[in-house]
Amino acid sequence: MNIAKMMQQAKKMQQNMEQMKQEMAVLEVVGESGAGMVKVSMMGDRTVKSVNIDASIWKEQDKELVEDLVAAAVNHAIQKVEEISQQKQQSLMAGMPLPPGFSL
Repeated sequence: MNIAKMMQQAKKMQQNMEQMKQEMAVLEVVGESGAGMVKVSMMGDRTVKSVNIDASIWKEQDKELVEDLVAAAVNHAIQKVEEISQQKQQSLMAGMPLPPGFSL
């Protein structure tokens, strides 16, 4: 493979990564916990857009329960963002000749 072709591929990969970054910024996922009683809406850049807590949870008056459910919902949303990001990266890299063991 010649150096010019490698440079073209690197430039294309850089453009694709920038496009993926823009797509991820507008992506919105919802993480849930407590069988959907707590929902966290998160953008692809990992900023939390909203938190929705079912009113029935407040009847328990269990502060630790609410905190645990919110943390679990946030973690679920982060996991979803990571999975989508990895899928997009893999699709971008499909067909690109990379050295063994190389990953983004």
